[in-house]
Amino acid sequence: MADPTRARKLADRIKVVVAEALEKRIKDPRLGFLTVTDARVTGDMQHATIYYTVLGTDEERQGTAMALESAKGVLRAEVGKRTGIRLTPTLTFVADDIPETSQQIEDLLRAAAEQDARVAALAAGAKPAGDADPYRKPVDLTDDFGEDDDLDDEDDDR
Repeated sequence: MADPTRARKLADRIKVVVAEALEKRIKDPRLGFLTVTDARVTGDMQHATIYYTVLGTDEERQGTAMALESAKGVLRAEVGKRTGIRLTPTLTFVADDIPETSQQIEDLLRAAAEQDARVAALAAGAKPAGDADPYRKPVDLTDDFGEDDDLDDEDDDR
């Protein structure tokens, strides 16, 4: 197994090489507004997974996926030339779900903030169910140990 640092550096280099090749060499009209977001290389550096996002409709996303599949050989050759490693890794393209996932997270955070605002509005006018101060107070015992006039009076009567 290769060094993880070397695999990470190779993944970063592959990401740059593929992005530049898509911009300059591949002239497929099916390629939409494409962004290479990440690249990962297996530990043995035989396989590379490239994550990408496409801005546009579902048809444009499908067209871009087909264009990437057809250009895979050219891109792999470019990666082999520009990385200088002995064995060029196979390339796999995966559509990245970052925009959809981030939108879902933003929707959930917005719903949580609205719920927090509702709870805060209800709590602003709320009153305690029991006493205003439900905690026990220490008992003042100084009154119990004071002089008891009744006991002195009884002793006088005897």
